[in-house]
Amino acid sequence: MSASMDRAMMALSMEEEEVPFDMPDLPDYCSSEDNVQSIIGRVLNPDCQKMASLILDMPRKWQLYDRVRGIALSKERFQFIFKYEHEMEMILKKGVHTYNERALAIDRWIEKPPADYLQFIPVWIQLRQIPVNHYTTKAITALGDLVGKVIEVAFDPKRSQSLGFVRVRVLFDVSRPIRLSKVVNLPGGGSATVLYDFERIQKRCYSCQRLTHQQDSCPLKLLKKQSKILPNIGFAALSLSPGELFLKDGDPLFGVIEEKHVGLNPATGRPKIASEVLDGMRQYLLVANGDERVIREARIRSSLASIEGDLFAQKSMLSLEPIPHVSKDLHKDKGIVFDYSKQIMSQGEPEMRRGESKFMGSAIAAGSTRSYDLNLNFDGVSADYLGLSQVSQGRPTVFSSPFSGASSSGANLLKPKTRRRPSKAVRKARAPAAETTLKGKEIVQARITKKRKVEDETNATLRAAKHIQTEMVPMEGPSNTQ
Repeated sequence: MSASMDRAMMALSMEEEEVPFDMPDLPDYCSSEDNVQSIIGRVLNPDCQKMASLILDMPRKWQLYDRVRGIALSKERFQFIFKYEHEMEMILKKGVHTYNERALAIDRWIEKPPADYLQFIPVWIQLRQIPVNHYTTKAITALGDLVGKVIEVAFDPKRSQSLGFVRVRVLFDVSRPIRLSKVVNLPGGGSATVLYDFERIQKRCYSCQRLTHQQDSCPLKLLKKQSKILPNIGFAALSLSPGELFLKDGDPLFGVIEEKHVGLNPATGRPKIASEVLDGMRQYLLVANGDERVIREARIRSSLASIEGDLFAQKSMLSLEPIPHVSKDLHKDKGIVFDYSKQIMSQGEPEMRRGESKFMGSAIAAGSTRSYDLNLNFDGVSADYLGLSQVSQGRPTVFSSPFSGASSSGANLLKPKTRRRPSKAVRKARAPAAETTLKGKEIVQARITKKRKVEDETNATLRAAKHIQTEMVPMEGPSNTQ
């Protein structure tokens, strides 16, 4: 027994070959159908954003409660699966989300995410102190590109600007610091300082202006304590060293494109020309020789020179970035904004129609019983809903809603009056015994006839008093009926 045991122990090896597990390609092993209505998120500051609390608190913060369920994928990543797609779209449209006053990176679920997935967040930025001679769409887009990739500009040059700033929506790289200001050299000489305010961004590190940690654990602050020297680390750290060239000798584009057209933009930190475009240029030159090669090199130079001053052409053709969408809604995604333009137009409408006849007033004066369709529209509510579709003689034309009544706290719904009638057993107990005879039945019939006569006289009096009241037509003033 011991010998067989020894042979088994000697057969064991610490360097056993690790065989990977093949996941079965079956519907029961895949949750892609459920993930279609889900979002994936990442906490930017794991030390201050606990995953367990986030999974429980975010549905309450979104006011969705039992219509969304969260899954903690790791210490930094999470998933929320929504019951309805429109609620997921609503959450994504809000832009930057925060937990514990620190930002979250959230995006729609992708089956095969790219390498930079959850690296960017859409955020609205307010640009202040823009030079007065540069209030144009392209100038504002260029200033927004200094912070991130601009995807929308809320600007209307034909409207008055009363806010003191212009809003742009950018894709912000969460690994980079938040820019608070930028010095801009003007073409005619001099300079100006443009200020940047990030909407919905709360706490951050106030030493390096990054979102991934707090000030106590800032690497720059720790390095300053150790060496007593604060290095100049910023956007320039992403660029090449001064003596290094982007295009090497032997590159098909070497000598064709100037060095200033390639590499990283020191202001934005993004490539001036996308790698896909550079590869296409190289392939375009390699397939030609002799005079054809010279002609193609000239075409590349002329193409770069033609779009050198066009920002939008450079973004779409060289950087392969989408052209920013220009929106005339200056308050987009800022919440509910009360617009009184419709009310002002409706108030001014009677002034424009002073020469028109009051067709409803004429109908009332003539005593017509014909019904009129007003076709009015009060902020999307039809006249039929408001009870204005029919006007006849004997009815007041002053508008009164049949559905609500005024109170100290606003409009309350009017409840129908219920008839308080005692039960059948109580009514039988109260009935006198004499009324069960024929004589009693005659007395009851007389009482009912007298009661109806009194009610008819009362209603006639009320209708007469109601008819002599001053009748009013909506938005037309008092009529001439007496």
